[in-house]
Amino acid sequence: MFDVGFSEMIVIAVVALIVIGPERLPKVARTLGHLWGRAQRYVNGIKADISRDMALEELRQMKQKVQQEAESAESAFKQSVQQVDQQMQQLHSVAHSVSEPAQATLAQPAAKIPEQQKFPID
Repeated sequence: MFDVGFSEMIVIAVVALIVIGPERLPKVARTLGHLWGRAQRYVNGIKADISRDMALEELRQMKQKVQQEAESAESAFKQSVQQVDQQMQQLHSVAHSVSEPAQATLAQPAAKIPEQQKFPID
């Protein structure tokens, strides 16, 4: 931003010495040093605040992305569960329809065996 070389610093020091005077120059230099330090701390504080805000925004975006992924996974899981339930109901209805004729045939009375087919017991 400001490119101040050694020669420019010497010119500024000479002008300050002439304008301010040798008695007040050390006090003014000390005051300028303190002000410069405060300005640097202020700028560093602002930089830190900005970086914290940026990190916070990144975390919010990441949280939102994770929530969306979790909701997507949850809906996929629910769909899978529904499909499994439907298949189980279909299997149950098929098994029930197959077992009804078998129970009907088992419920019929057994045919009488003719006497000649019976085996004599000695």
